[in-house]
Amino acid sequence: MLEAISIIAEAEDSVGIADSDRGVRENLQRLVASLQANFPMSAEGEAKVRAMLLCDSVNRLESLKWVRDYPEIVDEVIEAPVFLMGLPRSGTTYFQYLFDRDPRFRLIRTWESSMPSPPPGFDPASVEKRRAAWRELQKAHGRPEAFAALHLYDDGGSDECHAFLEQSYGAAGLHNLYRVPDYFDWLMDGLDLVETYRVHKRQLQCLQWRSEARPWALKYPNHVIAMDAILAVYPDARFVMTHRDPAQVVASIAKMSWNLRSSRAAAPVDRQEVGRDMLHFIERHIDRILEFDRGPHGDRVVHVDYYALIADPVAEMRRIHGGLGIDTPDDVAKAVRDWHAANPKNARGANNYSLAQYGLDADVVRSRFDGYVGRFAIPRESEGLARIGAAA
Repeated sequence: MLEAISIIAEAEDSVGIADSDRGVRENLQRLVASLQANFPMSAEGEAKVRAMLLCDSVNRLESLKWVRDYPEIVDEVIEAPVFLMGLPRSGTTYFQYLFDRDPRFRLIRTWESSMPSPPPGFDPASVEKRRAAWRELQKAHGRPEAFAALHLYDDGGSDECHAFLEQSYGAAGLHNLYRVPDYFDWLMDGLDLVETYRVHKRQLQCLQWRSEARPWALKYPNHVIAMDAILAVYPDARFVMTHRDPAQVVASIAKMSWNLRSSRAAAPVDRQEVGRDMLHFIERHIDRILEFDRGPHGDRVVHVDYYALIADPVAEMRRIHGGLGIDTPDDVAKAVRDWHAANPKNARGANNYSLAQYGLDADVVRSRFDGYVGRFAIPRESEGLARIGAAA
């Protein structure tokens, strides 16, 4: 049964520790209620969702247990982490892969995000076992059709922070996986994102413990909604934010969400409903970006033109590194150049979509975002792509 109390109780029994993380139980209750109200699932689908939520709870409580048994873990300093972010579908994954060419930074690996325990520095032998288990998990679960064209995701590659935020049920991306509109608005207006990022930090401390400490580069598009909370937990955090035509972003996240929801729903997913959901989703992200930009820490963000990044990633990475106060060694520049050359746009399949497919008018959508576009001088997608073509 999909019930928050029973999920957490089962996780507590499995790990052997009481759940003392504040606020998390209410987050899960809100999420479950929204699933039941807005996302019809078959019995099999509901069982899969419950298994996922149980896994999240177990992963979170396991880190809590490691800290209980080895209190020195909380002394691990997560120094000056770099948060890579931007509106969803604005090139953040591509950007993450460029950062992963730089050995000065540590990124979360795919197998670490889904199976973070035991800490790899405590049990190095577990690493290859977890990599193998992750590969088997991917085979068993499968992915939506043409997923490779939708999202960069490689065996053993770098991964985003979604899983660590989902452990406390504070991940905005859950609204892409499932239709949970009231949960999403609760996340924006009532959920304690500081507590969510405390759980996030605890997982990083466990991963770093007894290992080489390097600055973390932490990608998740939806970090943009939580920059104040991030600074409360990581006071020396650095932010890098990509910007792309928001009309293109809405169309792209609508396609992604339609695919993800369709693979999980018991009934056909209404494209126009997805379009309305994602327009609201992006609007709320943009409101939060502009609010932070006007605040006292707005100057702490290095802003990135998505089209400049695609056209000349080495030059743009040099500019970004400069904004972070570091240089760009020749070997890093070469690695960025080589990866870009090996992974041209659409190399993993074309990703075609339009706002009209999701019941949205392009001119109306663009007019909603005039303030954001003007603030960051964001071109229309056609203009940005023309720049890329001219630079090629």
